[in-house]
Amino acid sequence: MTVQELPGAAAYRPTPPPAWKPITDPAPLLPDPEPYRVLGTDAVADVDPELLLRLHAELVRGRRYNAQATALTKQGRLAVYPSSTGQEACEIAAALVLEERDWLFPSYRDTLAAVARGLDPVEALTLLRGDRHTGYDPREHRIAPLCTPLATQLPHAVGLAHAARLKGDDVVALAMVGDGGTSEGDFHEALNFAAVWKAPVVFFVQNNGFAISVPLAKQTAAPSLAHKAVGYGMPGRLVDGNDAAAVHQVLSEAVARARRGEGPTLVEAVTYRMEAHTNADDATRYRVDSEVEAWKAHDPVRLLERELTGRGLLDDEGIARAKEAAERMAAALRDRMNADPELAPMDLFTHVYAEQTGQLREQAAVLRAELDAEQDHDEHGAEAGR
Repeated sequence: MTVQELPGAAAYRPTPPPAWKPITDPAPLLPDPEPYRVLGTDAVADVDPELLLRLHAELVRGRRYNAQATALTKQGRLAVYPSSTGQEACEIAAALVLEERDWLFPSYRDTLAAVARGLDPVEALTLLRGDRHTGYDPREHRIAPLCTPLATQLPHAVGLAHAARLKGDDVVALAMVGDGGTSEGDFHEALNFAAVWKAPVVFFVQNNGFAISVPLAKQTAAPSLAHKAVGYGMPGRLVDGNDAAAVHQVLSEAVARARRGEGPTLVEAVTYRMEAHTNADDATRYRVDSEVEAWKAHDPVRLLERELTGRGLLDDEGIARAKEAAERMAAALRDRMNADPELAPMDLFTHVYAEQTGQLREQAAVLRAELDAEQDHDEHGAEAGR
């Protein structure tokens, strides 16, 4: 007996009632077929020249910061450094589009975004140095801790943004993640909650081509990562991640939309990681030099300098000034990082719980006894040598 032959078949409805489909037109949510660009197009005429010059100065400083931090790993002053060389346009734009009251949720590769937002360059490297967790006060700077687990910062950003809206605070959270992070469950959960709650959050995916050694094509068959936004009911935007002006514009629009109460946006910036995943990675094992060289022609610093010099807004003297300022920053960073930090081992137990557990108190007592014994040994050894 088929469904149509069952008693009451005339009342049978194979199509669910309208409530199953909250959005009837997905077209407005779809990203453009090609990454949005500003530099080298007519749209650049509408960009404030002062903004372009500031972006350039920050890009130059960011490039030098990446180079200096990478050198510090080779000198043993940093345990690890995930360079964002080639991605500076994304990093700088993410920092500059936010108001002071907003929050930035970075991944482990987004040290440069934190520095561009005003964080002390040394504090930004403290976690990667292994000195202490985070290295800065997130509340003071409105920058969440640099997140080393993939994509776990995304649900945190949604929670903060949703809570801020419930409290009536005019706050937007911008959460940064790499293409590899979009393969994590936290990515799905964060976007789903954000869209349902219309949380004032912007998801910013830096698609740099590889999740360590895994190319994007082995992670997803989607036309773009921005297309994933449609499945959650939010707009997806696709932008040239090496075009600083374009990234700034697209992110600014997404932040403004979130602040108006219109909900989240997923922005995918197509960029490229010019250096290895970290100093522990050998990128030559999974990509060829010719690919890297091809992307160098689309370098974010070169693109912006070409635009500025072509319009007569920047000359050789201006470029030299930007490089000199970057060198002063690098020298100060180098000097401060070459000084051995003064660490307090008992701080290990200070910020675990508001009230220490019995087990933590026992562990603290053991460590205190070991430290006291070591100090006594040093003092007696010093007396014996006199």
